[in-house]
This record gives sequence, C-alpha cells and structure tokens, in this order.
Amino acid sequence: MRRLNLPLPLLIPVVCAFTYVVSALMLKRASALGVDVWRISFVANGVLFLVFLPWWLIQPASGHGWVDYWQPAFNALLFLGGQVFIFFALQEGDVSVTTPVMGAKVLLVALLSHLLRAGDVPGQWWAGAVLSTAAVALLHFGEHPLRRAHVGRTVGLVGMSALSFSLCDVVLQKWVVAWGSGSYLPPMFLCSALYTFVFIPLFRAPLRTMDRRAWLWVGGGAALLAVTNGGIALAIAVWRTATSVNIIYSIRGLLSVVLVWTIGHWFSSAEQHLSPRVLRARFIGAACMLGAIVLVLV
Repeated sequence: MRRLNLPLPLLIPVVCAFTYVVSALMLKRASALGVDVWRISFVANGVLFLVFLPWWLIQPASGHGWVDYWQPAFNALLFLGGQVFIFFALQEGDVSVTTPVMGAKVLLVALLSHLLRAGDVPGQWWAGAVLSTAAVALLHFGEHPLRRAHVGRTVGLVGMSALSFSLCDVVLQKWVVAWGSGSYLPPMFLCSALYTFVFIPLFRAPLRTMDRRAWLWVGGGAALLAVTNGGIALAIAVWRTATSVNIIYSIRGLLSVVLVWTIGHWFSSAEQHLSPRVLRARFIGAACMLGAIVLVLV
C-alpha cells in the first residue's frame, strides 16, 4: 500500500476544514437574515483579495508579461464559479448536507489530475465513487418526499461547485509552478474580486442597507472564508499536491455534522431541530464520504 508522505505544514487544511464549517454556518445565518448570494460573494472576494494584497506588494516582479495574466484570470473564473454555486447551495439547503457532499471534490480532483496526464483511473477510485453515491443516499434518508427533492437540488448545486473548484485546484497546481505562489495567487484573487462587480445590479438591496447584525454574520463569515480559501490555495500552490490537500480538507464533512449537532444553536441554525435519526444518517453518510476519500490513498 502506498502511503502519502505529508509535510507538517499540510496540517493547514485541517484548520481550514474547521474554519470552513464555521464560515458556512455564519453565511447561512446571513442568508436567513435576507442577505443575498451576490452581496455575500462581493464581500467575501473583496476580503480575500485584501488578505493577499500585502504578499503581492512585497514580491519581486514575476517576469510575466500582461498577456500571461489570462492564466490567473481564468483560474479566478473557476474559483468564483465554485464559490457562487456553494453559496446558492447554502441558501437552498443545510450545512450538514452541503459540506459532506463537497467531500466528493477530492475524487474529482484526483480524477481530473489523472486525466490530464492521460493515465488510467485506478479501481479503488471507482469504489470510492460508489461509496460517494451511498453517502448521498444517506443524506436523503428520513426526509419527507418534498424535503427530499429540496435536498436533491442542494446536492446538484454542490456538485456543480465541486466540479468548478476541482478544475480550479488542478489548474492552479499546473500553472503556479512557472509563476511562484506569491506572484500567482494575488492577481488570481484580484480578478475574482473584480468579477464580482458584475453582481452589483443583482443585489437585492445596496450594501449600505444591511444592518449591524447582518454585517456581523457576513463580515465574520467572509473573513473566515477568506482564511479558508487562502489557506487551501496556498497549500496547493506551495506543495503542489492538490489531491493530498483535498483529502485532508475533506474532514470538514464530518466536522459539519458534529458542529451542527453540538453548536448549531449558536447560529440559530434550523438544522439543530433535525431528528437524531436524520442526523445519525447524515453522520454515517459523511463517514462513507470520508471512506471514499481514503480509497484514493491506497
């Protein structure tokens, strides 16, 4: 059995898994207060760029001409697509559904990385896909038929997000080699922030109309999401192991169920009122998703 030799700094995704779940709960709360996806995305991407701006300013010139910036610009488009789909999923459904299903991203990253090298798909990855399917079925377990259709829409949105984020990770790992992380990530996140200006006409209301309570949830969630996305992108850019990073990061699926069950009331999450039977099924589903991920390692 092949074992991954993971450097200690790759524990960053463990921290990011926790911050992701907390940020998802905060942004879910902001959505419940009437803050639309477009304003959340605008704020989150602005914060993310500001986090990386100092790194860009202290970097020496990258040596790339303006024509080369299509690469981080395209990468930013994939990143933004994944982000918008996950925001819609959080608005549509439960954190304890969206986060475990995002665990399938690691299988997509491994598959896309493999396909780009024109190799075969190992048998255990197909087994992992079966486990992932079982996990999705468990996430539907115990729901009312109308509610089940609601969960199905959520799973579909998360699937689109996972695909877009997976392409983002694989492209990032491929292109960052010639740039260096300090020269590639800041312009990438600048582009994602600039793209969100097209969302302004879609705002349900101007940013200035958000009250203090809404800003608390949006600002806190956006800041944690910036730390999360920045940490994952940095781990991939520096160690160039997108599959390994996503394998570790996938524990957010289990964390989402545990945190919703234990501290969901802190965020006025409606999921805290789900029956123990449904939450147990979701926990088992999240564990199946994690098992599918482990199969990628063997």
